[in-house]
Amino acid sequence: MTTEFLFRDHNLDTPRSDGNVRYELRPLTTPAGTSAEGLFAAWIVLDNPEQLNSYTTDMVKDVILAFRRASNARDVVAVVFTGAGERAFCTGGNTKEYAEYYAGRPQEYAQYMRLFNDMVTTILTCDKPVVCRVNGMRIAGGQEIGMACDFSVASDLATFGQAGPKHGSAPDGGSTDFLPLFVGIEAAMQSCTLCEPWTAYQAQRMGLISEVVPALKVDGKLVTNPTVVTDRWLEAGRIVYGEPKTGDALAQGKALLKSGSIDLSQLDRAVARLLGTLLMTFPGCLQKTVESVRKHKLVHWDKNRETNRAWLALNMMTEAQAGFRAFNEGQRGQRDANFVLLRQKLARGETWGPDLIDSILPRKG
Repeated sequence: MTTEFLFRDHNLDTPRSDGNVRYELRPLTTPAGTSAEGLFAAWIVLDNPEQLNSYTTDMVKDVILAFRRASNARDVVAVVFTGAGERAFCTGGNTKEYAEYYAGRPQEYAQYMRLFNDMVTTILTCDKPVVCRVNGMRIAGGQEIGMACDFSVASDLATFGQAGPKHGSAPDGGSTDFLPLFVGIEAAMQSCTLCEPWTAYQAQRMGLISEVVPALKVDGKLVTNPTVVTDRWLEAGRIVYGEPKTGDALAQGKALLKSGSIDLSQLDRAVARLLGTLLMTFPGCLQKTVESVRKHKLVHWDKNRETNRAWLALNMMTEAQAGFRAFNEGQRGQRDANFVLLRQKLARGETWGPDLIDSILPRKG
């Protein structure tokens, strides 16, 4: 004879049902295709596709609560962290909110960064393995929260990279901690400072992500990303596999890309295969193994996150204020500050202030 066991509720709260972060329970199947009745994957979805799933302050809070909820859920085997739509997993913090509220307010941004740090920590300490389903761009803070996950499966149309030094910040929300662990010091330096995005195939080749699948359908058939070199490894002694095409080949690839449609069914199948494999393990052994591997990230994250938070907050008085305003107020294709003029003015001894910031913003009209 069995009696119903009364569980205690360990959740602090639950995300808002009307917010831009969705929490869904989706059923699991075994690798053999049979249903695992009563067991689920928790899908946490950034739902702000009009702004490329950039996260606002309220969204950061809801992500924290969603991961806490998934971590405590006894019927959840794993978490899938993804973005809505076909263009982006996440492009980082919402630059409109940064420019219009946090710019020039370091104390407020310090409070925001406390929430951001808590979001990354909550991912890194989730009691369930976390799969990042990369359905598009994973850039800036999106790259950082993606690297906090345990696995990454990507569409081959996805791109990966940083934007901080181009827009007035430093990638100190996790990239300077995590990226060297994935790809090595020099490749991490290139990504963090040059802000040149990697293709999904480059990211996989360097060990940043687990699997890449095609997502472009042309004439009813899935084809690999036509703007990327995927048919040879070497050219003149240099590895080119995964690099963007150039010249006429790039133009032809873009034309083919424009003629097709995006189909993420293979991405969902790849995620389902990974979830099914995770399902077929002892839950306690799986959790301990995940925690042990994560320690390498946590060592660096715990060492640096508070000092990084303090610097990022103070930077909102100077370069971040200029960079986020430039991105928010500039026209498409003209969203960078005038870097040369800024360096010239600083070299002449000019000091930071409203006049200096206004002088280096993109010209309107």
